[in-house]
Amino acid sequence: MRAVIQRVSEASVTIEGTKTAEIAQGLLILLGIEEADTTEDIEWLSGKIARLRIFNDENGVMNKSVVEADGGIIVVSQFTLHASIKKGNRPSYIYAAKPEIAIPFYEKFKKQLQIDAGRKIQSGEFGAMMDVALVNDGPVTIIIDTKNKE
Repeated sequence: MRAVIQRVSEASVTIEGTKTAEIAQGLLILLGIEEADTTEDIEWLSGKIARLRIFNDENGVMNKSVVEADGGIIVVSQFTLHASIKKGNRPSYIYAAKPEIAIPFYEKFKKQLQIDAGRKIQSGEFGAMMDVALVNDGPVTIIIDTKNKE
């Protein structure tokens, strides 16, 4: 799994003119799922995101998690995070999981994150054309790959 985590002061997802998700302060998570992902990847990534200390404390130091900052969370599936540009200029998505694998993993990830963060998780719609809007706060953007746990 690959995630781009953005600390936002606001974010939303709109599908076919209808706003389906909206938060003020919190996290916008773009999530890419690959064929090799497992339940362990879901649990590790969810726990890491819920505990990630990237929100300011009373001293202006990034020392609070989204839970401690009482932030919202939006998760958006994004298979393009697994694009390969090794050959030519047209990206290949050979490593991105097919929908029959990716959809259940996406749903399991949202459920696990809801448990780990102790709050409702908003989301986009898998496979839909979405307009994702955000105001990146900081800017703070963290990239996590469960196959490369740095």
